[in-house]
Amino acid sequence: MKKYIYILFAFIILTACKAQEEPKQFSAEALKDTFLTLEDTQITFQEILDKHKGQAIVIDVWASWCGDCLKGLPKLKAIQEQFPNADYVFLSLDKKIPSWKKGIEKYNIIGDHYYMSSGWKGAFGTFLDLDWIPRYLVVDKNQNITVFKAVTAKDNKIKTALNPQ
Repeated sequence: MKKYIYILFAFIILTACKAQEEPKQFSAEALKDTFLTLEDTQITFQEILDKHKGQAIVIDVWASWCGDCLKGLPKLKAIQEQFPNADYVFLSLDKKIPSWKKGIEKYNIIGDHYYMSSGWKGAFGTFLDLDWIPRYLVVDKNQNITVFKAVTAKDNKIKTALNPQ
């Protein structure tokens, strides 16, 4: 009987670990989701990735109204200084486009900027299981997700992914 309990326990642990496995590739739906550029044109997430092909990318999902997002900006700017060869993509969940554009200028956020037209519950937000911002991801030169979920810019996973040994 004891043997069966151990087997059941091991099965539960293995199943739980597998369920928490983070994706290494973006879903087809997320890649097709559309964003707005600063010039007010639509672009898919796949096109955003393709623009940065061959580069490591740090993605920051943020909004100008988000206090935690603004608190994280100095740390993210420090990462930009430490890793200038990475590309930085900012995906905004601002409620209004003018607020998004004003926030970029006000906080002097350097990088590529896109507005998440589909919002929290669109294909991209759903893929991320977005429940909080800021949210940071790191994508490697081959467009593989190396950091799927970091909620602070000081998360060591970001620097580790940008500085492979």
